[in-house]
Amino acid sequence: MKKHDVPQDKSNLESTKSKELCYAVNEKGEYTTAHSSGWEPKTIALDNAIAEVNARIENARQNVINNKTSPLEYFMEVHKMDVPILASYVGMWQWRVKRHFKPKVFAKLSNKILQKYADVFEITITELKEIKHGD
Repeated sequence: MKKHDVPQDKSNLESTKSKELCYAVNEKGEYTTAHSSGWEPKTIALDNAIAEVNARIENARQNVINNKTSPLEYFMEVHKMDVPILASYVGMWQWRVKRHFKPKVFAKLSNKILQKYADVFEITITELKEIKHGD
């Protein structure tokens, strides 16, 4: 697209007074950079993705409150991780991490294992064990 056609639509970037760096074609037909405050289709896609992430977090929180899963799943979602990533960070097999999602198994974990998870999520063991109803 031409430099003067770079979109300047309203987006989340405006609230942070930021601009996105894009490539565009100048008057000579050469590639150059241009700043954009946003592009409506991209903003819509990003807003939809954020809404989906927030829904997953809320679903995990409700599952913890209803004792269907352990707090690990909630914090994994909050930190935008999946099981393979979490397993690699704590240095355990994926099947073992999945097993720790079971509330009865999680309740029996040693402080050493809980500390590994707490370190990854940058919280205390106490915070790891508690999901407040109003979080």
